[in-house]
Parts: sequence; C-alpha cells; structure tokens
Amino acid sequence: MITILDYQAGNLHSLQNAIERLGYTVQCTADPELLRQAEKVIIPGVGHAAPAMAFLKENGLDTVICELTCPVLGICLGMQLLTEFTEEGQVSGLSVFEVSVKKLRGHLKIPHMGWNSVQYKPSKLFEGIPQEADFYFVHSYAATLGESSLATCEYGASFSVALAKNNFYGVQFHPEKSGKWGQQLLQNFLAL
Repeated sequence: MITILDYQAGNLHSLQNAIERLGYTVQCTADPELLRQAEKVIIPGVGHAAPAMAFLKENGLDTVICELTCPVLGICLGMQLLTEFTEEGQVSGLSVFEVSVKKLRGHLKIPHMGWNSVQYKPSKLFEGIPQEADFYFVHSYAATLGESSLATCEYGASFSVALAKNNFYGVQFHPEKSGKWGQQLLQNFLAL
C-alpha cells in the first residue's frame, strides 16, 4: 500500500492517478497509524508552507513523519517542509534535510513555471533517467545546496531540486506532471 499524506496542501488526485497507472494501490490519509504502517509515504505539495506546517503540528504529524522508517518522498512543498527552515511564512521545517528554503531571486520570471533540465548525482532515484532530463516545475521558493543535495537545476542560480538522506527523499519538481521521466522517477521510488 502506497500512502499519500493528505494534509490539505497537496495535488493528491494527479499524483494518485500517476501511481495507480504504475500498478500500485494508493490510500490518501492523515491518520498517524496508517502512516506508520505504510510501505512508502509520499508527501505531496501545492500550497503555502505556514498553514501546511501548522496542520502537521496540530495533528501530531510532524513527529510521525520524522519517525518513519519506510521510504518517504516529499514533492515540491512536501520536500520544502522536510528542510530546516523556509522563508515562505518564516517557519521552521521538520529538519530532515540540513538545508533551508529561500525565495527565488533575480531577473527571471517568478514563479519558476515550466520545464527545466536537472543534473543529478548517481542514485537509485534517478536510475534509467538521462542527465539533463527535463522535469516540470511550479515554485517560487527553492532549497539551498547542501550535503543532502542529490540533484540541481539552474534558474537564475543553482539550487537543490532533489534531496536525499537515509530513507527520506525530496524533489522540487512534480514527477506526476513530468511525463516519461517523472513516471520513471516515481517507479524508482516505489521500487526502493
């Protein structure tokens, strides 16, 4: 059973459909016990960091997430909440990844919306995906570079678009909207 965390800040249906197309059964829940029993947990994200983090704390999910031992994938806002701090709403994250999230700056249009190429370090998450493969982005905030950086992208400056530490992974782009390579990345995660 693949469990998508429903914390009222996610793009649940397109993600659920993408996973079901790969042949997996999916449940969407915010129940701590179901999260603890999950084979894999995905934290999706479309929304604002402050209310999303408030929901996690109010429901005790901040502690539950950090205690998970199964593979966990944060997508977009879901990844950003796994960092130490985000400038969006000036809130502390779950500190799984030792990086912070800053507002994109520079002369390029914000939000960063559309396709962009990704450079990654060798990892099971990117197995079978070519370097410089394009993924789909929609965001105004990005994770800084650090030891947990697995992949980067250039948009005005270089920033982390994939993070990895122990059983936790995060991607800034939306694999469920990223065509062939997005599907491959989801399949790689689900096969961990």
